[in-house]
Amino acid sequence: MASRDLKTEEVVYNRIQLLRTERGWSRQQLADLLGVHYQTIGYLERGEYSPSLHLSLRIAALFGLPVDAIFSLEAFRNLSPEALLSR
Repeated sequence: MASRDLKTEEVVYNRIQLLRTERGWSRQQLADLLGVHYQTIGYLERGEYSPSLHLSLRIAALFGLPVDAIFSLEAFRNLSPEALLSR
């Protein structure tokens, strides 16, 4: 039986870019609201950086959503046209 590599990269998926653009905010504006560098927002949106629990909770509070609506260990599915119409 082949051994599994336990050091696989952990990916945290997020909807930060979608939520930010829905509100018409630039990366700099979001960074200012969160008190982080604007490049941090870019790293988060591209999945190159996983936020701390503290930052995740601040992001969720800012968007008024539960953490699991913004972050996931599995890729988010695209919203169906029906879901978009019901918004």
